[in-house]
Amino acid sequence: MYLKKVDGPRAVTLPDGSIMTRADLPPETTRRWVASRKAAVVLGVSHGLLPLGEALDSYGLSQEEFSEWKEAIEAHGIAALKTTALQKYRQP
Repeated sequence: MYLKKVDGPRAVTLPDGSIMTRADLPPETTRRWVASRKAAVVLGVSHGLLPLGEALDSYGLSQEEFSEWKEAIEAHGIAALKTTALQKYRQP
């Protein structure tokens, strides 16, 4: 079995006790960003599974876009990442 050499851990334990691995992250070719994929990237970066710079480069994200995702999760949970609920959680 061949394991790709990566910097950092291959798996992290989340606060709820579940284990998140790099396999749980969305593919780098992702074009359709649903709430669960956005949340997976934010969780991976927040818990040290994936460095921020690597996430931005791999997924073609801007620092601002990632920060908005992170702030939305912190303020309102994963539901705030849904595009259909954007108006509901947007600050006036």
